[in-house]
Amino acid sequence: KKTVIMITHDIAEAISLADKIIVLSKRPGRIKKIYNICLTNKSTPIENRKTKEFSTYYDSLWKDIDINV
Repeated sequence: KKTVIMITHDIAEAISLADKIIVLSKRPGRIKKIYNICLTNKSTPIENRKTKEFSTYYDSLWKDIDINV
């Protein structure tokens, strides 16, 4: 029953490690969306990237981070 707050810009890392991901808006930073990550057969970070839900979370998060390249 411990909580760890990890800040990362790596979407795949966040999905494969976290139970919850909070997406912040541009400045001023506000909570834009909260994702509860539910992966089937959650295991190691490498194995978590192979789950069927991983790509769905990845695509949704990518759209929410508002990066204009």
